[in-house]
Amino acid sequence: MKKLLNTLYITRQESYLHKDRETIVIKNGDQKLGQFPSLTIGNILCFGQISVSPFLMGYCGEQGIGLAFYTEYGRFLARVQGKQTGNVLLRRAQYRWADDESRSVAIARLMVAAKIANGRSVLMRELRNHGDNPMLTQASDKLANSLRRVKHAKTVAEAMGMEGDAAATYFSIFNELIRENGFVFGGRVRRPPTDPVNALLSFVYSLITQECASALQGVGLDPYVGYLHQDRPGRLSLALDLLEEFRAPWADRFVLTLINRRQIQLKDFVHEASGAVRLSDDARKALLVAYQERKQVEVMHPYLQEQVPIGLLPHCQAMLLARHIRGDTEFYTPYIVK
Repeated sequence: MKKLLNTLYITRQESYLHKDRETIVIKNGDQKLGQFPSLTIGNILCFGQISVSPFLMGYCGEQGIGLAFYTEYGRFLARVQGKQTGNVLLRRAQYRWADDESRSVAIARLMVAAKIANGRSVLMRELRNHGDNPMLTQASDKLANSLRRVKHAKTVAEAMGMEGDAAATYFSIFNELIRENGFVFGGRVRRPPTDPVNALLSFVYSLITQECASALQGVGLDPYVGYLHQDRPGRLSLALDLLEEFRAPWADRFVLTLINRRQIQLKDFVHEASGAVRLSDDARKALLVAYQERKQVEVMHPYLQEQVPIGLLPHCQAMLLARHIRGDTEFYTPYIVK
């Protein structure tokens, strides 16, 4: 199993990163903020006005260290990619499958089913922990019905339609999962998020998408060519496909924990004149610390039957998908929590 490496989150504005032998150095003006052995780093995420030397960019590409850039508010901008690794025959098969509706829908159905099942598990967990709630019970029943329907989807578009219906059901009662007074979720709003809960969800989804993209590239797959999400210039379609399996059990539960445990509070958000809502600098740092700690937590992978750190789940699923596309396994096994 791949080793879970550290992630550097660079949030201090005007910082500069460069390479010094086999280490990564972070400076702010003449002040040296830190120096880390590159062998211990798996990803570097830069937020806001952060500069990186061309030599370090090239080194990251050669060593497979993920390097991504975000706005100060957490919106993804770009990622540095080195030479493509892996077997070119695997990517050729990936592209052929993407053009084959029967193969695409077979994978799409499984990914949508995993998303629905994992969302329902979040609701069922709430019912077990906090007692009966008619709204959650009704939504859970609707998701169970969606789960039965999705296996009969004949096209990717049909599977996407079912995914949209299930997502609408799930988010219609998401506010019932929030126990901290003051936080109100009225529905999913993306670009830009206009309330604190949506700001948290969008930020965490963006982080996990980059984890998925790095994992897919690491096993030799092209993260831009997916089966559920349509091709679009600049869109990490396959990474977004993989993200669907992790939205509820990883991202949503993490956001709910931050809110319900008061690790993030309403005072931690900044409201822009445009109506957009974002995390303050200090709150973003606190979230990233909690996120890194969450990645270290081990869970039992239902298919591999191994204890796996949450941060390695994208790698596990990327590996299983690559095996399926190579023909080593008859089916792709998505990540589904109990």
